[in-house]
Amino acid sequence: MLAPRAFSTLALFVSSGLGATYSQSDSYQGSSFLQGFSHQAISDPTHGRVNYVDQGTALAQNLTYASGDHFVIRADHTTTLSASGPGRNSVRLQSNKQYRTHVTVWNVRHMPQGCATWPALWEVGADWPNQGEIDVVEGVNDQTPNQSTLHTNAGCTVPASRSQTGTATGNNCDTAATNNAGCGVQAPTSNSYGPAFNNAGGGWYAMERTNSFIKIWFWSRNDGSVPSDVKNGASSVNTGNWGTPYAYFPSQSCDISSHFGAHNIIINLTLCGDWAGAVYGQDGCPGDCVSYVNQNPSAFTNAYFDIQWLKIYQ
Repeated sequence: MLAPRAFSTLALFVSSGLGATYSQSDSYQGSSFLQGFSHQAISDPTHGRVNYVDQGTALAQNLTYASGDHFVIRADHTTTLSASGPGRNSVRLQSNKQYRTHVTVWNVRHMPQGCATWPALWEVGADWPNQGEIDVVEGVNDQTPNQSTLHTNAGCTVPASRSQTGTATGNNCDTAATNNAGCGVQAPTSNSYGPAFNNAGGGWYAMERTNSFIKIWFWSRNDGSVPSDVKNGASSVNTGNWGTPYAYFPSQSCDISSHFGAHNIIINLTLCGDWAGAVYGQDGCPGDCVSYVNQNPSAFTNAYFDIQWLKIYQ
């Protein structure tokens, strides 16, 4: 297995607007996720119908599985739940390290799919929302495309017109002013999320955070334009060669250095809850969300992440 690796070389910034060259500081693949991340057996902050379990339980129940370059986390798909008992067992992981300015590249083969599912790959500060949140991958109930969102305290907005290929869902990132919607951007392709993502063999997500901007890119598995440093998880990356991001959050009306603190990386799968539960019916899902989760364990057979690797650059 590959263990997290540290490199002392500092990132050489070419231009805050045009990208930069970064050196790989951490690499997670297979069982090294178990050393670099901790299972969070906590009550779901988004009020989902899940029971987040500790690492021992997750391994024993095969809800977390590492082999070679496969790292899988999933929801239970065999147990019928009591309406008065705890939610469906699932997994929430948090990185042991924290990051400020950095680049993440995710190589993901499969993401959770199905009605009631709400998977996410994201980053957050300890003092929420004052230290900010960056949602790289997020969606509910198989609804495409992927949405990437910033959540902050007051005083962070982004311009309506900016250089990105995605579609903005809102330009005020303040959670209090937007009922926690934040400033989201939808990716331009349907294969960026859910069954379409999985049917295409997954792909790569990348996020660059500087004090001048936050950018997010996506390339599907067979996209001929995927940069070689992204595709190969190279020891260094040059974000200036990655083209126009689908999500671009500049700092001109949002001081990134003050709205975003040290972040932990989170991988989680919840069910129902504040978002997936709220739009469950309008997304074409059957019955009510909580009953569906309780009574249909086999519906969650495909509710899993299979992550090939995560590379972090600084």
